Amino acid sequence: MSAILPVFVALPLLLAGTTVLLRGPLVQRLALLAASGLTLLGGITLLAFHHGTPVIAHSIGSYIPGVGIVFVSDTLSALMLVITAFMTLLSGGFLILTGEDRYRFVVPLILMLGAGVNGAILTGDLFNLFVWVEVMLLPSYALVAVTGYWRRLGIGRMFAIANIITSTTLVVGVGLLYGAAGTVNLASLAGRGNDPQVSLATAVILFALLVKAGVVPVHGWLPRSYPATSAGIMGLFSAIHTKVSLYAAYRTYATIFEGPAPWLPVLTVVVVATIVVASFSTFGERRIRGALAFQMVAGVGQILIGLVVLSQASIAAGLFYMVHHMITMGGLVLASGAIENAYGSGRFDRLSGLMRRDPILAATVALGFLSLVGLPPTSGLWGKLGLVLASAGAPSPTSWWLLGAIALASIVSVMALQRVWRDAFWGAPMKDYLPDDPTTSRSAPVPIAPDAQVTWRMQWPSTLLIGVSVLLFFGAGLVWPLFETAAHNLTDTLMYVEAVLG
Repeated sequence: MSAILPVFVALPLLLAGTTVLLRGPLVQRLALLAASGLTLLGGITLLAFHHGTPVIAHSIGSYIPGVGIVFVSDTLSALMLVITAFMTLLSGGFLILTGEDRYRFVVPLILMLGAGVNGAILTGDLFNLFVWVEVMLLPSYALVAVTGYWRRLGIGRMFAIANIITSTTLVVGVGLLYGAAGTVNLASLAGRGNDPQVSLATAVILFALLVKAGVVPVHGWLPRSYPATSAGIMGLFSAIHTKVSLYAAYRTYATIFEGPAPWLPVLTVVVVATIVVASFSTFGERRIRGALAFQMVAGVGQILIGLVVLSQASIAAGLFYMVHHMITMGGLVLASGAIENAYGSGRFDRLSGLMRRDPILAATVALGFLSLVGLPPTSGLWGKLGLVLASAGAPSPTSWWLLGAIALASIVSVMALQRVWRDAFWGAPMKDYLPDDPTTSRSAPVPIAPDAQVTWRMQWPSTLLIGVSVLLFFGAGLVWPLFETAAHNLTDTLMYVEAVLG
């Protein structure tokens, strides 16, 4: 079974090369959907397999354990493969609906991005983590430049500079770790966090990963760059970029440290600041996707609570919240993209009365907002409740800081998102809009057509994603054991080490 792990990287790379040569729309779309669909099926297969075999590993080229490039899969990595492939599938479908898949090289770039994501999830080596993160980032630079509105080129430059600097920091941290421990294989590093040099080098690596995730105070690049892309690309990035960095942070920290790191207070301050600052920053936005970008940053802080507390319960809660956040945020971003496609603007001060004009979309957005703040009937309730219980189990005063941050962020987020809802969905019916018409080029508002509305064709991806969030609310008891198993395997590294090193 372990021999199939390299296929998760080889298949999207092969399809990326194929779609560069074969430019027909049918081939492009089939390759885009097939890569994510097969990855989804492969991830589900791995999840079922790990029910009996907790960890499997495959060393490329049959090198001796600890030396060669190793791919490792357990419940957590299989779960990440499933959710990232599912989000890529729906984001790709949205790009097909908007016609952006026909932009030059968009499909090969997304396929290459998918290969980097799968490699970063499955790698058991920190240097190869850096390599796969770069494979993931390189096509992203081009995707930012190809899609979105007119400011994308300047924003793309900022996006590239921020990630190049953090990638340099990441590889420096990997080099320091190799100098301190003589290896960058995660299995060989298990439990070696007590060494001060190893601890310092790991801190540099985690710093780079958390900057890529978008933590405060180095978060500004994310809410500026993501909304400048198209909704389909932002939905893809929101489910992949920050979450792969968070996955890598969980994997690295929990494997190397058997207990709290010496610099845990610094991480705690960063997490609390991220939750609170990003929630308040939502008030400063005028675009729906801009507000969602700051909520994305706030979600990053809440996901990291699992690492601050570092217990099996907190890690399970953090991982559940991460999956919930990927699904909910993806659904809301694609819903805002459907609004932009129909009405020519994502600024909620230019929208009004959408609840009457688009009731199904309004219900989808309302449920998504409820999910973000942790209210029923959505997965956000169980995710937020898990984080609260995990925070309560932390030593004082850390528990009070975390509980206060969660409560304050929830209240502030309710108020900020209520403002978005009031402006865009309540109010009088719209009088003017910016239709997607070549004769107007969206240069000036025109009287709104009586039949102008978001079509079901454009809103089904967001409705499906928010529907999954509602299903997770009712079926949380069925999936929660997966997160408990993932947390157990992450903290108890014995089986991981045995599978990798023999």
